[in-house]
Amino acid sequence: MAFEKKPVTGMRDILPAEMEVRAALQQTIRETYRRYGFTEIETPVVEHIGNLTSKQGGENEKLIFKVLKRGEKLQQELESLAGSKEAAGSGAQSLTEEGLRYDLTLPLSRYYAANAAKLPQPFKALQIGPVFRADRPQKGRFRQFVQCDIDILGDATNLAEKELILATTEALDRIGFGEYNYYVVINDRRFLFEMIRFAGLPEEDAEDILITLDKADKIGAEGVDNELKSAGYSDESIAKLRFVLDSFSDGPAGVREFASRIGTEEALAAGENLADIMESVGGISGRSIAVHFDPTLVRGMGYYTGTIFEVKIDAFGSSVGGGGRYDKMVGKFTGQNVPAVGFSIGFERIMTILMEGDYKKLLKDTAKSAWLIEKGMPADRLSRIFEEAGRERAAGRQILTVWMAKNKKFQKENLGTYGYTEFRDFYKEELKR
Repeated sequence: MAFEKKPVTGMRDILPAEMEVRAALQQTIRETYRRYGFTEIETPVVEHIGNLTSKQGGENEKLIFKVLKRGEKLQQELESLAGSKEAAGSGAQSLTEEGLRYDLTLPLSRYYAANAAKLPQPFKALQIGPVFRADRPQKGRFRQFVQCDIDILGDATNLAEKELILATTEALDRIGFGEYNYYVVINDRRFLFEMIRFAGLPEEDAEDILITLDKADKIGAEGVDNELKSAGYSDESIAKLRFVLDSFSDGPAGVREFASRIGTEEALAAGENLADIMESVGGISGRSIAVHFDPTLVRGMGYYTGTIFEVKIDAFGSSVGGGGRYDKMVGKFTGQNVPAVGFSIGFERIMTILMEGDYKKLLKDTAKSAWLIEKGMPADRLSRIFEEAGRERAAGRQILTVWMAKNKKFQKENLGTYGYTEFRDFYKEELKR
């Protein structure tokens, strides 16, 4: 049977032109984050299946690529399943002990729990790498994709949130994303649960209610109310929830007013937290950072405990980044909670947008020179060509050495499509230089 040329569904090969842009953008993002004191780390793409299925990852836990046990362990489990109806009824869960990570936050939390004594406090982590979700592929969404995360662990104050917003928006500006009029949407998970209590909705249904609330930007206020009514909730509770949601206005003053309408201590604390973030970030001279409050912003991960945020662009129709505070995640590993908050850039979605525009302007204007060498060049002459090319590369120039083709004009045209604008021809009959 012939080998399959196409990549696995939902994954893709990346051609040189795009790869050059990806590398340039990642380098700019890295440089920006390092200026803010973030330290780059790396974690394995394979995680313990128990960590991945700990009910912290929300809907993503349904999308895990599971890794089968190997060798004798797998054989024993297969024999056990075959010989026991009870075991067979439990499904294939026992056949796996590992899985591919669906984000970078859970691996970072495990990493911190294992290495905290060796790390500075607070720890500012930078991590760029592939993650995997068995999702339905669509525009800007793949089953293997890159995330660019920055996280601050060990700082319980909202200085961490402010730094994350500043660093992330500066990175987006430096890669040329500012022309797409992106903005940051912010909320606090404490608001969400206080609204549910205020409306008299059952707290045990909170996650289902939040899933409905999160659809507000797609189905509108009436759609949210109708869905809650269809789920059996009382008109009185829905009306009280709508009273709160319809009463807010944007900006720090609007956030504080929103919190006061709910009136609980938790809501007031959440309101002051968000208002302070918006005032600090929005008051920087020389930078225009759009931060908007949205009480229907939910974020799907189960591990968020406080501030949550997303980066949105109206023309794209979905978020291109997001994150939030997850103060209880490290405690799942150690038994002792550690304040933590992170922001992730949706690298693939941003790449999709940029590649549809004039992406070449994002690349550094570095001259690329191709040296075409006639075949049969004597070894001593070839050595001198290599020496000269080495000196050029040491000076920061990009030099490609390649055998000269019979159709030299076509060869140069082809190389030109890959950005080569300078050419030198080396013939074996030329006099020594």
